[in-house]
Amino acid sequence: MGNKTIYHIIAIVTAAIWGTTFISSKILLEHGLSPAEIMILRFAMAYVCMLPFWRGGLLAKSWRDELLMVILGITGGSMYFLLENTALVYTQASNVAIIIASTPLLTTLAVHFISRQERADKRLYVCSLLSLVGVALVVLNGEFILKLSPMGDLLTLGAAVMWVIYSIIVLKLEGKYHPLMITRKIFFYGVLTLAPYFLFEPWSVEWQMLADKTVAGNLLFLGIVASLICYWSWNIVIEKLGAIHATNYLYINPIVAMITAYAVLHERITPLAIVGTALILLGVYMAERKKSGRQEDNETN
Repeated sequence: MGNKTIYHIIAIVTAAIWGTTFISSKILLEHGLSPAEIMILRFAMAYVCMLPFWRGGLLAKSWRDELLMVILGITGGSMYFLLENTALVYTQASNVAIIIASTPLLTTLAVHFISRQERADKRLYVCSLLSLVGVALVVLNGEFILKLSPMGDLLTLGAAVMWVIYSIIVLKLEGKYHPLMITRKIFFYGVLTLAPYFLFEPWSVEWQMLADKTVAGNLLFLGIVASLICYWSWNIVIEKLGAIHATNYLYINPIVAMITAYAVLHERITPLAIVGTALILLGVYMAERKKSGRQEDNETN
């Protein structure tokens, strides 16, 4: 990993934190908040809390870049969450989790064949597929109840594509703007583009709900830790490691989700899920080990 070790560690920690967010979201849903309300509250909170750390101007250097910032807010914020959460209405959670887990592989394909900003060899695809199989085993956790639901599955695939587009655009803006400015823009446009949703689905959150310690605590975690800190750190990781190798660490997400569910919700972990965990870790390790080997060869030459 060389002098980029710190960024690999940040990627692992960020992916791990995101793996715990579904617990907080589930608790908030049980307290009466809707998925859209949770998303807009966490993004609004993150935006307000990062204002003291202002970096960059109010607007981007050009209207083209400002438009890219808007697209970041949509693809990494409003549209991503709306597609993913709406998909749960039409299909099983296991379908959503497995399809979303294909994001690293889709990112590898998109960056390599469409943007051509990074190179990817066959071994990286093999490692990615190995991890994806592991994800399927972890998500299913020994219960092979997976059935096709075209509408829900397509919505989920759309959410995965949104994150791929987000990753590519962050790469395009790297070096031009401070990561904090990009993160601030994502939250602002994420909230702005989600606001019209409440014209069709009235806002139902009351102040008494927000005063509840459980609700407030989980919103603080989602807004400050999972949004402000993690989006900022993830943008740095993409800039330093590249979209392909950064998103490869997202395979860790379901492992942490499984462990968290076991610890907090007392959900069971089957031997098959443990095998899946091993496959995920093996795939991620092999991918990063291969990358490190190529870097050392290039330095030698």
